[in-house]
Amino acid sequence: MQTSLTFADLLDDAALLSLEHQLHLEEVLGSHNWNVDLQQQRFEFTGARTITCTAFHLLGSAAPGPASWLWAWANPSGFPEPVVAASASLRDFGLQHGIAELASAEVPFSVLPGSPAEPARAAGLLTEVAKAVTGRWTSYSGEAGGGTRAAFLVEHPDFRLPPPEPARVMRVIQQALAGLPLTDHRRALHSYAVKRGLSADFGAQQAGLAGPGFEAVVEFDEHGRVAGIKATMTSPNAG
Repeated sequence: MQTSLTFADLLDDAALLSLEHQLHLEEVLGSHNWNVDLQQQRFEFTGARTITCTAFHLLGSAAPGPASWLWAWANPSGFPEPVVAASASLRDFGLQHGIAELASAEVPFSVLPGSPAEPARAAGLLTEVAKAVTGRWTSYSGEAGGGTRAAFLVEHPDFRLPPPEPARVMRVIQQALAGLPLTDHRRALHSYAVKRGLSADFGAQQAGLAGPGFEAVVEFDEHGRVAGIKATMTSPNAG
């Protein structure tokens, strides 16, 4: 039984489900603008139609000058408590589990995986971990002036994922394996399967995944990385 939890673990836990939510968000929003009023606690997307978030949570901001991330709970601007409550819960989680990146008010880019130089990349890493801890899976980040990037978790019924669909599930898995810097492929796949409500049977050298209309066998190499995936479409009424 694992006795410790790391920043890298949380990134893997979030990776695939976060990716699917962000792909869905792009489809829902299309071409759009965004506006936030922290004091009035209002976050809105405008475009083909207006979407006013039912809730939103400011996580923090990544600034190029100091090359660091500042958690919202530590921001001296003094935002309303409901806006920063999620970030405060992440601080408490970090203290409980000894994860300095969550517990510290300010986080230098240099201590993050890959030592990112760009604020958007640094904000993205911390947002991913925030998703794994809070269970809120849709995020948005935008320019806050002077190259600073502000990151939010946003909520609205339209942002919720539809039931898993074979082509989308396989796209998410393949895109994640090709483009995301996963540390533990097995952990990332297992986390996604469980959170997405898929059937998952993980063995030493392979894993079986199944959902409505598909089955997949994932082969792992000696390093635990995915070596191949064989997917089969099935009848929704099979079994």
